[in-house]
Amino acid sequence: MGKKWRHFTTVADGEYFLIDEINIWDHKWIDTKQKVNIRDPLYNQKYTFSIFEIQDGNKIIKFIAGEFSNCVWGIYTLDG
Repeated sequence: MGKKWRHFTTVADGEYFLIDEINIWDHKWIDTKQKVNIRDPLYNQKYTFSIFEIQDGNKIIKFIAGEFSNCVWGIYTLDG
């Protein structure tokens, strides 16, 4: 079975947040130009968010991010 994107957290803009032990706000987000349709886990509202990558040394982390509301971000990661 393939990997699926899952809601990881909802976080305020700039709030310290780690994916694979890396604070996403400390790195430039590279827009992959890929879009994914997701749902807000709280209100079930549909959104289209972008897939981003950040790089720390040889480590590349992919995640989906988008604003649910002003400066409130939904972060999605691959499950599995």
